[in-house]
Amino acid sequence: MSSSTFSRRLLLLPLLALVALLGGCNGVVMSPSGDIAVQQRDLIVISTVLMLIIIIPVIILTLVFAWRYRASNTNAAYDPEWHHSTVVELVVWSAPLLIIIALGAITWVTTHRLDPYRPLDRIAEGHELPTNVKPLTVEVVALDWKWLFIYPEEGLATVNELVAPVNRPITFKITSSTMMNSFFIPALAGQVYAMPGMETKLHAVINKAGVYEGFSANYSGAGFSNMRFKFYGMTNADFDNWVQQTRDGGGELTRPVYLKLEQPSEKDPVRRYAKVAPDLYDAIVNRCVEANRMCIKDMMAIDEKGGLGTSGTYNVANNGSTRVRLGLADTSARNYVGAVCTPANPTGAAVLDDRVPL
Repeated sequence: MSSSTFSRRLLLLPLLALVALLGGCNGVVMSPSGDIAVQQRDLIVISTVLMLIIIIPVIILTLVFAWRYRASNTNAAYDPEWHHSTVVELVVWSAPLLIIIALGAITWVTTHRLDPYRPLDRIAEGHELPTNVKPLTVEVVALDWKWLFIYPEEGLATVNELVAPVNRPITFKITSSTMMNSFFIPALAGQVYAMPGMETKLHAVINKAGVYEGFSANYSGAGFSNMRFKFYGMTNADFDNWVQQTRDGGGELTRPVYLKLEQPSEKDPVRRYAKVAPDLYDAIVNRCVEANRMCIKDMMAIDEKGGLGTSGTYNVANNGSTRVRLGLADTSARNYVGAVCTPANPTGAAVLDDRVPL
């Protein structure tokens, strides 16, 4: 074998490696199983085709002109004084302008139609949402590094397992316990961010029974790559059986149990809870699962009314338990409120008999 032949074959190795890597991928984004994801797929295809209407001719003409007016082609007519053509100007400016107008119109319509906060008005193309169908509500909590799913109407919860009946709208309420994550099931719908102290929403529907991958699409630390779960699309009968099996399995997700579950861990197995503490999700969103912490909504209500004045100084949330739970406890000196400036005491002289820890 000559050295040139060997070199050419050696150049094929990166291509073969790329093919091997792509062999582990699938086309779930372009072959989804939920109506919202289908509409998003169609938007990708339509937008790509419209852009290719401009891109492909430009690439072809670039190659044609480079070949036709090459230095060795003495037969090509070349006019160094040429500077304007009305026809060329019309084509160069009007075609991209029309494409941009079309893309803008499509983007405006689909942005509103596929708004994740917008309730569904259809199950699939040509199938309107029946008036007697009630959406399934699922409260999603991104933990380090696992997913908690609470079914408030069914009164149960799961870890790293999401189940829903096919052709029934799903209303996801999404939050996070510590840091920002992203809730993403490619076969179902687009990703939606999960943020601590906030709630985002997603309305979607799964149209085909099956098992689908769900994961976090936003880096959130050491265990991020294992922050995955299975999403099961089932018939109504199978979903009812699953709910009953979960209830029969026992177990209760109380607030103390949740605080232990919230601790960072990786590759957690599927867990099921037959009961859930009342208002647990609301407490998670408002950062007050611990009994000695004031909820964010209460703080905001106080601020809206102008605050608590001097008495508010005493209402300092004790976050010691949270720091211990997250491994942030230290032995540094604690700060105390020693004086309060008021109209009656403008110099801030010490007024507190008992020091209030911060």
